[in-house]
Amino acid sequence: MYDLVTFGEAMVRLTSPEFMRLEQSSSLSLSAGGAELNVAVNAAQLGLRSAWLSRLVDNWSGRFIRNKGQELGVDMSNIVWVPFDGVGFERNGFYHLELGAGPRPSSVTYDRGHTAISKIQPGEIDWAAIFENARWFHLSGITPALSESTAAVAKEALQAARAADVKTSYDLNFRSKLWSAEQAQAVNREMVPHVCVLIGNEEDFEKSLGFKAEGATEGYSKLDPDSYKEVARRVAAQYPSVEMIGTTLRDAKTGWLNDWRTLLFDGNEFYLSRIYENLELVDRVGGGDSFASGLIYSLLNGKSPQEAVDFAGGYSALAHTFPGDFNWATAEETEKAMQAGSVRISR
Repeated sequence: MYDLVTFGEAMVRLTSPEFMRLEQSSSLSLSAGGAELNVAVNAAQLGLRSAWLSRLVDNWSGRFIRNKGQELGVDMSNIVWVPFDGVGFERNGFYHLELGAGPRPSSVTYDRGHTAISKIQPGEIDWAAIFENARWFHLSGITPALSESTAAVAKEALQAARAADVKTSYDLNFRSKLWSAEQAQAVNREMVPHVCVLIGNEEDFEKSLGFKAEGATEGYSKLDPDSYKEVARRVAAQYPSVEMIGTTLRDAKTGWLNDWRTLLFDGNEFYLSRIYENLELVDRVGGGDSFASGLIYSLLNGKSPQEAVDFAGGYSALAHTFPGDFNWATAEETEKAMQAGSVRISR
């Protein structure tokens, strides 16, 4: 039985060292990453039985991604494998990351054209069998942005999950390098009616669903929670299947100094985590995925909405202190962070 099933693209991540530009570097650090794989890994690290589904080319990069998930406790046995053609007409994706500092933001460059998952077709995965013994299914808005067929499979998966009475969560995760706001809204309006827990920040709700928060800055760096509450109420009114709406609130002061807070709406009340002021960033990639992971973990374990947003807030704050997409924080460390615990050396 799976506590959590996720579906999406993962890529090999190539990071330049010591805040260098990529063109400065003579070596790159390899790791794996991708929204849904991040969530599956984080959940497994917290003790949930998680599985990740995708479509990968059977070469070194596909096996590298599989191995990284397996090493951290994720069931990778349901991957659809495609033979390597020796050239790369169908391939696995890569992304390149420069970590920013001070006024220079981090920068991501994608190399994900013609990936195996972008060519997946409806019916290729037996979702009914997958969800027969599952509790939760998570998906992000990055996946349907990859291609029309991937969007069709994502919708197919959400529908199958709800037919099996499996809880569903969907992180809107707008990526302007993958599609336009108009394209995103057209697709997401078909996804959200099958979603139980909807996740996204202020930019996601504006670009992916067309709900703009009053007072949002051009760079979405500062946002009054009260402005976001109005957006959550409007979304909940339009999509009655959505039981909860969660978001992260970030004030990006510099490339490595942020304020961080999380919010959860259960249809009646709003719940806020504490503010993590002057959060020093080692790597901000995957912070939202850690929020989703912490929320899913908490709700599957019967925590109240306030307990869930507090845990997800602490867990996602800690995610920023580790290099790479995955969160290495434990539940015990998260509980300590929630209480503003001491940062003296633990001996």
